[in-house]
Amino acid sequence: MSRILAVTNQKGGVGKTTTSINLAASLAAIGQPTLLVDLDPQGNASSGLGFPKDDVSQGTLDLLLDFADLRSVLLPTAVDDLHLVPATRQLIGAEVELMQVFGREMRLKRALSDIEDTYRWVVLDCPPSLGFLTVNALAAADGVLIPVQAEYYAMEGLGELLRTMAEVRKALNPTLAREGVVVTLADSRNNLCRDVTEELRQVFGAEVFETVIPRNVKLGEAPSYGQPALSYAPASSGAQAYSALARELLARHAQPTAQRRTAS
Repeated sequence: MSRILAVTNQKGGVGKTTTSINLAASLAAIGQPTLLVDLDPQGNASSGLGFPKDDVSQGTLDLLLDFADLRSVLLPTAVDDLHLVPATRQLIGAEVELMQVFGREMRLKRALSDIEDTYRWVVLDCPPSLGFLTVNALAAADGVLIPVQAEYYAMEGLGELLRTMAEVRKALNPTLAREGVVVTLADSRNNLCRDVTEELRQVFGAEVFETVIPRNVKLGEAPSYGQPALSYAPASSGAQAYSALARELLARHAQPTAQRRTAS
């Protein structure tokens, strides 16, 4: 059965899409069939895997509006065991389109319901907002992975995200859990970075992954070549960090007695 992860943080520039792409690629690289769904109208997860939104004719919006089924919008990527549901240019109008659709919050959950035996992981790259696209992701997800940049305003916006998760649990998805918090764009030489990481660990405890994602030039370069860092620069510190994050995620799920706390 698939485990569906929504990667989200309403604060932009925290490495959300970088995390979605590289975690998905790293899971696939260690033999975990993975699907990446691009729910962000910017389409950066799609272009980062070689499918710019202007070059694809069907994708996430077609899925949400029942214009196409899941299997017809899947794209294979250059990474074995990794497939993509891409964003198209039309996804920018999704919020307006979904306002007029019955059961709009559950469209993605329904669309993903027939792939439980196909993928071990489904990674949902969410937009930096809490609109219908993100609510669809939260309604469909088993867990929420929250990338947080190691900077002064790291905690900004997290409260609203956690409140939205609580509302989604009440109304749409009672089993929605926090998968964890991953610190991104970290510079270990920076005292502020270390202080922020420590503050996150004090607030979220064991939910904060031990793996910390560093600032790394190769992580920034790889999307321009339509590749995850693991393909573009496998020896880079960024690629290695995401590989470690994937292994840590798997280790957490290999321990059924591990404490997993739902959002309060």
